[in-house]
Amino acid sequence: MTPHLHQRYPELARTLPHLRLGTSPTPVRRLAALDTVGADIWLKNDSAFGDGGWGGNKVRKLEWLLPDALRRRRTTIVTVGGLGTNWGLATARYGREHGVKTVLALTDQPEDDHVRAQLARLRDSGAELHFTHTKARTIAMAPWLLARGFQGLRPPYFLTAGGSSAVGALGYVEAALELAAQVRAGELPEPSHIVVPVGSGGTAAGLSLGLRLAGLSTRVVGVIVNDTLKLDHATLSKLAGRSERLLRKRGARLPETLSPTGNLEIVTEYLGPGYGYPMPEAATAQALSADREQMTLEPVYTAKAMAALLDMNAHGRFGAGPVVYLNTNGPR
Repeated sequence: MTPHLHQRYPELARTLPHLRLGTSPTPVRRLAALDTVGADIWLKNDSAFGDGGWGGNKVRKLEWLLPDALRRRRTTIVTVGGLGTNWGLATARYGREHGVKTVLALTDQPEDDHVRAQLARLRDSGAELHFTHTKARTIAMAPWLLARGFQGLRPPYFLTAGGSSAVGALGYVEAALELAAQVRAGELPEPSHIVVPVGSGGTAAGLSLGLRLAGLSTRVVGVIVNDTLKLDHATLSKLAGRSERLLRKRGARLPETLSPTGNLEIVTEYLGPGYGYPMPEAATAQALSADREQMTLEPVYTAKAMAALLDMNAHGRFGAGPVVYLNTNGPR
């Protein structure tokens, strides 16, 4: 299928390469067993995006990032994540399939069964792993890590945590256009809000820009789940702005007056003790989602976002709704 972004802006087809890694559109359905109070809750299940037992928001980003690396003739990617990083695992896996090696710096996070299982997958992924433990040490080691990524005279392609760059965020500009097409097709009503976890910012920033381009009035509610990065409204606005400027630079004919993050709300009350730390409300949301809707969430990102949605809905913060929950979970 031709990417929605290229369908809407065909002038980008020659200037902004895309590599299809997943299957779209991802399905939508009402979560009737969870919306017993407040607004109706709908699911857009990006866990179904991807192949071979893998999905989630990381793959949408890699559809734009990997071809950009290949366009620049880079054969190594250097990136960073926590011990249980879905991002690092997706990069290593899809990079290897396209002849790109991954050098991965891993910082500490609380270890549980989920993190230990992810770390085992990382060890089997073919990535070159470096345990840098802290953000400060990772920054100090950055020159050495980048040197590890050189192939002859060819430098590595550096990716920020979570792939949340101007290019990576295009995955969720496209997802927003996809959601708008599903609304027009009558698969779900136009949502008043869409709730998403914010671990590095690219998903929320891309959605906010894409929804504006699609002409939807839907507000993006970004639930902060990571306190190791600066993820305030200004930071995400700047990221959305960089994606907007990238599209214009590559030839997309966008509206002259566009406020890409006027529809973005950031909430910070659902982080718990910190990134990767358990939170009772998230554990409850995870269990309810599994028992009532057969939906698999993980404790670091998606369960906390669902906890936020259920609590906010119970307090009437979405009004009449409906509200969409975006399931960005990766490994299935």
